[in-house]
Amino acid sequence: MDQIKDKLYQLCADFIEQRIHTAETALLQAQEASNDDTKSSAGDKFETTREMMQQDITRNKSLLMDAKQNLQLLHSIKDVPVSETIRNGSLVYTSNGVFYISISAGQLNLEGETYFAISAASPVGKLMTGKKVNELFSFNQKEYQIEAIL
Repeated sequence: MDQIKDKLYQLCADFIEQRIHTAETALLQAQEASNDDTKSSAGDKFETTREMMQQDITRNKSLLMDAKQNLQLLHSIKDVPVSETIRNGSLVYTSNGVFYISISAGQLNLEGETYFAISAASPVGKLMTGKKVNELFSFNQKEYQIEAIL
């Protein structure tokens, strides 16, 4: 089972690395576009364009910072030992799916099985955290029973 967690960890790491690469590329393009833009006689139009470019740069910086924080969080759960209770790094088998408590990467497919990479801070992650095998919780009008924690 540790192999499954290791593979899920790697899928999450790949997901975050791709987000970082995408944000860095978009940020670089936005900065280059801003630097290439020269003031024209259009006046207000120039200022509006400049402001839009600045908003794009700010948004991309924010996305990059968020992705790097997620990568740090992921690194912190790399070798978390199995626990009786659900916490960051747990692989949780429930009556309605298998969840990897890590980062919000969504649905992951591994060896023909579907897993859901979720953050402990997500609504369903908050409901699961601290639960033990055989405990129940409800989410979106569905009842979940904890079957195993790895």
